[in-house]
Amino acid sequence: MNLTVLHVQGCPSLGPLADELKELIGARTDITLTTVLVESEQQANRLGFHGSPTILVDGVDPYLSPPETTGLSCRVYADFSGRLAGLPSRASLAAVLGMHAY
Repeated sequence: MNLTVLHVQGCPSLGPLADELKELIGARTDITLTTVLVESEQQANRLGFHGSPTILVDGVDPYLSPPETTGLSCRVYADFSGRLAGLPSRASLAAVLGMHAY
């Protein structure tokens, strides 16, 4: 599985998200994690960037709920209870990674 985190410079949610993903991934060798700095509207459109941070699993945004537009902005995620945050909940990330939350 290729996991890509797209972000803008100075995104306050990038560090906490990276920490959560590294913990969840652990020593798994079937997941590759990369981060990509998005610096222009054109790049945002080309990459399918819907705000910082955007998570792509094998090139697909599992959190996309149309009609979201691309652009250089922050992104908000809703957890299973509807609470909004700057990154997905640990349980949601685990579900996307095909794992049981712990």
